[in-house]
Amino acid sequence: MTDKLDHPTPEAGTSPALEATDNPALEALAHNGVSVWLDDLSRQRIQSGNLVELVEKKGVVGVTTNPSIFQLALAEGDAYDEQVAKLAAEGKDVDDTVFVLTTEDVRNACDIMRPVYDATDGVDGRVSIEVDPRLAHDTAATVEAARSLWTTVDRPNVFIKIPATVEGLPAISQVLSEGISVNVTLIFSLDRYRGVMNAFLTGLEQAREAGRELGAIDSVASFFVSRVDTEVDKRLEAIGTEEALSLRGRAAIANAQLAYQAFEEVFSTPRWQNLADDGAHVQRPLWASTGVKNHDYPDTMYVTELVAPNTVNTMPEKTLDAVIDHGEIRGDTVTGSYAQAAEILDALERLGISYTEVTAQLEKEGVDKFEASWEELLKGVRSELDRLSA
Repeated sequence: MTDKLDHPTPEAGTSPALEATDNPALEALAHNGVSVWLDDLSRQRIQSGNLVELVEKKGVVGVTTNPSIFQLALAEGDAYDEQVAKLAAEGKDVDDTVFVLTTEDVRNACDIMRPVYDATDGVDGRVSIEVDPRLAHDTAATVEAARSLWTTVDRPNVFIKIPATVEGLPAISQVLSEGISVNVTLIFSLDRYRGVMNAFLTGLEQAREAGRELGAIDSVASFFVSRVDTEVDKRLEAIGTEEALSLRGRAAIANAQLAYQAFEEVFSTPRWQNLADDGAHVQRPLWASTGVKNHDYPDTMYVTELVAPNTVNTMPEKTLDAVIDHGEIRGDTVTGSYAQAAEILDALERLGISYTEVTAQLEKEGVDKFEASWEELLKGVRSELDRLSA
């Protein structure tokens, strides 16, 4: 692989987030090229100093959000009440109110993460905010929403999250071409992931043609993990044979390992090298949905089994605490695993479990889940606006 693929990742002692961290698991992740991000954000975390503490003491070097996270944050406690009352008095509607609340949280989180961003030359210190999930199948509306979020948050270390739907791919290229950094989310299949990487390269090529500085544009590709096992395990248990049951808990990691193989291939091509020579940063794979949902499995397995250079693992705090407490990082657990990973997916196909069907179902469910959470968020905020306007 090219030298440009060795995009700097924070190591113990080189990032403000790790200078005060002496946990061996966190240090081992950093030394193996894994950036630890927190998959959660709320105003309470920001105002209480909790996010600062996670950066200083638990090695957190980035933050991701999604509609479900915001829905939970706004439904709990009273941290948003004063601002909602003010917006109600101004006559703001529910969509405007949610936009103001969420962009303010992300802007403030970006400010907290800015020292990490500066110390890592923009690799980490990122905070992600997602476009309205109701736009997942509307390319033009997604582009407009991404532009609005980017200009409103107005921080260089924000990532705009765009789902990797068929309609999302051209939107990804378009916003990257405009210099907007992107976190591509809801990736489940290898074919779609290759489409995401192509969209990334296309966007950078268009940005270069427009005279933009490629080094100022960054991106990650969020490949979802645990949901694959949840769905595949359900199908394996329905089959019920010894062979089927022996494959439980293996599909998600195999899928992610093969995604990393695709990453290595794409970012070793002359097409990528041409962009890297002009200062482009590699689009790192980000392992998302890494909280273990089956209590029969080790609660750190989607971290310890997905260690590889130039990756991000975004974790719920419960998973992060488990890694800190008893995570055993054995070095790179991804490269060199590709033949075995392919055999696992082949074995599933032989049992009648269609990879294409599973990943298509998970993408649809992922979009539907985020849209449902967004509707719940709107419903809750609408109720508060009505109450305060009465």
